[in-house]
Amino acid sequence: MLSEKQKQFVLRPFRHALDVAEGTPRSGKTTACILRFFCFLNTSADANFLVVASTQQQAFRLVMDGDGNGLLHLFGGAAQIKHDDHGDHLEAVTATGTKKIYYKGGAKADSDKSIRGLSLGGVYFCEIDILHINMIQECFRRTYAAQTRWHLADLNPPSPHHPVIKDVFEVQDTYWTHWTVDDNPIITEQRKHELYQTLSKNPYLLRRDWYGERCMPQGVIYAMFDHNKHIVPSIPANERKLEMFFAGDGGLTDATSIGCYMVTVQERAGQDFFKLYRVAGWYYSGADTGTVKAMSLQARELAGSFFPDCRQKTGMQESCIKIDPACKALRAELDMLGLYTDKADNNGKDIKGNRKGIEVGIEYAQSSLADGRFFCVENNRFGHEDFLREIGMYCVDAHGHPVDMYNHAMDEFRYAHNYFYKNYVL
Repeated sequence: MLSEKQKQFVLRPFRHALDVAEGTPRSGKTTACILRFFCFLNTSADANFLVVASTQQQAFRLVMDGDGNGLLHLFGGAAQIKHDDHGDHLEAVTATGTKKIYYKGGAKADSDKSIRGLSLGGVYFCEIDILHINMIQECFRRTYAAQTRWHLADLNPPSPHHPVIKDVFEVQDTYWTHWTVDDNPIITEQRKHELYQTLSKNPYLLRRDWYGERCMPQGVIYAMFDHNKHIVPSIPANERKLEMFFAGDGGLTDATSIGCYMVTVQERAGQDFFKLYRVAGWYYSGADTGTVKAMSLQARELAGSFFPDCRQKTGMQESCIKIDPACKALRAELDMLGLYTDKADNNGKDIKGNRKGIEVGIEYAQSSLADGRFFCVENNRFGHEDFLREIGMYCVDAHGHPVDMYNHAMDEFRYAHNYFYKNYVL
């Protein structure tokens, strides 16, 4: 038994390069995706296809087996698991000939190596938001010669700034279908009521797992950052500009993130109220772009375009350049260009109650966000795209400690904020 949404999804023509099924858990989207992929296999003239999930085991469990509803069962006696030089696959006799459907893991940075040399007619991305971008992009390249080039992806709602949205969905010819529990015919009204009663106790879970909305996940460190509140078109005219400075984080293997910051003051209730604005951002990641840019070249780009543009836009000369103490290479390159840097305060000696180190710096920054002391200023040339992506992804682990991911712009922000908070607020 299928719902009307599932029937329409399964039978829709294959007119777009990428079909995305995004929505709540238990919404029936995976069942519909498997059936739609099955239909494509029976109409495509190509011979090789791919199912990719976080691991090969997941790919088999979710799509090949599918709790008894997977491809292995849909094809019945017309299919069997085999192995060749390209790996494990389901060999199936379809309405348009014999097809090989490979299934592989794609969550690791080098997962893409497993499909090099394969020509594919289509790809099914399971939980695409947890796959590595290298694997995703390689999959799209593997289908360039397909007679009917088509891809399918399913996922639960990601955070609003998850890179898969910008780097995949907004790049490809994407047709997006939204799913909720109302689209699953096996979920009874009683069970829906029980789910709603449970999920409504947590605003995040209600939005994500009931309404299927993209929202900040639990554990996000700067969850109080509000795009409507903390991003402004310009610095208010009634605030006096006090200081402009740069702060940055970088490394030979990590991303480099440099921010331009402005400190202002305004009178509030008869007292000076200080604010920090991030007015521009420069970001480079070799891992994200697939290129290698020497630190000397990064320094020249900063000195030749980013720094001068910031000075021109703010009408001020920087008071200092605060760089991650561990990033000795960038500091040395900037020094050679006459841009003398200071070691950023990385909270290495900070202790506040039972918190110490980086957690103290994070708490200071959280306070500024909550108190209305920090904002990003819109910038068409050197904007805050990577900063905003990271602030939506920077989380704590199960023990409450910051996870060492999506933290390059966040470390830069913390260094800048430490300088501001300790000089103007504390």
